[in-house]
Order: sequence, then structure tokens, then C-alpha cells
Amino acid sequence: MKVRPLSQETLVSELVQRIVPLPGRARVIIDGAFGTGELADALVEPLRTLGRPAVRVSTTDFLRPASLRLEHGRTDPYSYRHDWFDFGGLQREVLDSGDKVLPSLWNAATDRASRADYVELPDSGVVLVDGTLLLDRWLPADLTVHLWLSPAALRRRTDPDLQWTIPAYDDYEPVADVNVRYDHPERPGLVVS
Repeated sequence: MKVRPLSQETLVSELVQRIVPLPGRARVIIDGAFGTGELADALVEPLRTLGRPAVRVSTTDFLRPASLRLEHGRTDPYSYRHDWFDFGGLQREVLDSGDKVLPSLWNAATDRASRADYVELPDSGVVLVDGTLLLDRWLPADLTVHLWLSPAALRRRTDPDLQWTIPAYDDYEPVADVNVRYDHPERPGLVVS
């Protein structure tokens, strides 16, 4: 395996170059334990400049209700991996929704539906979905990106109150179109074959 070092700006540019030629409404999933939201946000303006309007969606807005999410306790890594996120809702309301995308489904703070309005997605639009533990769900996507962290970096970057989530990643081996080594976000490394 070869890894080509990049700057964050170069990574954004490389991803934009891969997204722009995708036909029709494109679905892009950016997966990783950290940094997915920032990377997805950084893609929005360059894509719009090149005629590909983007809608941002985060899996943190597609949580399941607390009664389901926390059924096995507040610190269960298995539950975090398999029960926290509403992947069915994400697929139905975002990835398979056609010309209207629901940017959020659930408000975790109030533990109620977000009541968000649908957003129009033109034929040339791009949906950028970011989150964690997304790439073993067989979610439909036109391009997938995985931000890989070494176990040491994952432990270092995980907040002490969330260390219990780390075992959820133990056997997570995602397959992505683009793999990025992301131990140091300011110096990512693009995995090339």
C-alpha cells in the first residue's frame, strides 16, 4: 500500500475532482470517527462554484429515539454501533429520496422529530453525508470516502467521556472508493493502489 501525503486543501481538491464528473444527482458518503463533518463542509463551496450545488447531511441528525438508542445503557459499544443511528431513515429520506432531501430527522437534545423541511436537490446536485460507522450498512452511494485513524489516534482523539465507544470500531473494516489516513488532519495521506 502506498500513501501519498497531502494538505487538507489538496485533499478537498482531489475529492472535488472525483465528485464533479459523477452523473446526475450524486450521493457521497464521508465516513470516519473524526473530521467527517469538517471535510464535508469544506467540499460544499468548491462544488457549488463548479456547478454542483451540495446539500449537507450528518448522521448526528439521524439518531434513533433515546428509548431505542439507550435501551442497553448509555455506554454500550455494541448499541452505539448497531442501534444509535437511523440508517433506514437516512437511506429513505436522503440517499434514495430523489429531488427532495430531508436534512435532519431527529433532534437529540429534545429527543423529538426535528420537523425539518425538505430541501430541493437539482439534477446536478450532490448530497454529502458524513458520519461514523456508515460503510458496512450497504447504503447506496456514488462515491465513498473513509477517514482512517490508527487505534492510538482514535484513543487520543476520543473525548474521555466517550472512550466507551472505541470498542465499536474493533472489527469495523470499511471498504471505500477513497481511503485517507487521517491521524493528522492537517497532513492527511491518500491511499493509492
